[in-house]
Amino acid sequence: MKRLAFCLLLFTLLLASCTPRPAEPQTISIMTHDSFAISEDIIKVFEAENDSKVSFIQSGDAGSMLNQAILTKDAPIADILFGVDNTFLSRALEADIFEAYDSSALTDIPDEFKLDPSNRALPVDYGDVCINYDKNYFAEKNLAIPQTFEDLAKPEYKGLLVVENPATSSPGLAFLLATRAHFGDGYLDYWKSLKANGTVVVDGWETAYYTNFSASSGKGAQTMVVSYASSPAAEVFFASEPLTDSPTASIVASGMCFRQIEFVGILKNSQNKVLAQKFVDFMLSRKFQEDMPLNMFVYPVNKNAKLPDVFVQFAQVAESPAVLSYSEIASNRDSWIEAWTAAMK
Repeated sequence: MKRLAFCLLLFTLLLASCTPRPAEPQTISIMTHDSFAISEDIIKVFEAENDSKVSFIQSGDAGSMLNQAILTKDAPIADILFGVDNTFLSRALEADIFEAYDSSALTDIPDEFKLDPSNRALPVDYGDVCINYDKNYFAEKNLAIPQTFEDLAKPEYKGLLVVENPATSSPGLAFLLATRAHFGDGYLDYWKSLKANGTVVVDGWETAYYTNFSASSGKGAQTMVVSYASSPAAEVFFASEPLTDSPTASIVASGMCFRQIEFVGILKNSQNKVLAQKFVDFMLSRKFQEDMPLNMFVYPVNKNAKLPDVFVQFAQVAESPAVLSYSEIASNRDSWIEAWTAAMK
């Protein structure tokens, strides 16, 4: 009996060892900048549909993230990189970190957003960097809203504008590029006139918006700030008490804004290429695109995506943003920033 029991036990163990175990879900890693946000439920949809796990690696601002991706391109720490915008796109393409992918979802994306003809970097979202202003201040002072760059250097707006340093801030760089597009080689003379008119420069958007800007902090000395055309919608959405109107608005006059377009790309040497392609398709789908506005306060590029009501009512779109090709930005970005830094000391 003991021998029989032993044989049965041995048979059971052998049978168990031969039974295939369920495969572990495949994990895909996405490297992003720190401002990336998406609803957990949306990610769970992708995971369920593809029997996978999604991991996000937040890697600082867009510049820091790109540096890390370039340094590790031979042995990438992620499968996908999201968040390179048109101010850094050429650097990513020149470093050859992306694998081309002609996603079928691109048929729903207007051509104006497709800046890489080889589809190594695919557009995901866009936003306009513009000057935002405190509506109450201008109404109480009966002060006209500036409509041109030249207006900002006039005495009546002395000390009222805060901007971000283009060497350390993405919106700061976008605003610098808008002035470069408008003034050409004369952009430094213009910045010197802003400096003489009391324009304040800070390192980043959070300081500019939440400390210096009067409409947000309630205490700031500046009534105009370089921010996004979607910021007025964010003011309403995040208000502690319901608002029927936004306390801020954006100046979207011709050439006064710069359009940032963010891209996603599959990193070369990715170990999960097929799943990476599926996730890129997912990012361009309506489900993902319609979730972005209230998480990152950007606009979807998918022409079929519907905007939330708060965007429709309070966010603004620049009809004629400043135009600079990404190749021109690539050739001159560093020298323009260095010259700006010297002029604003």
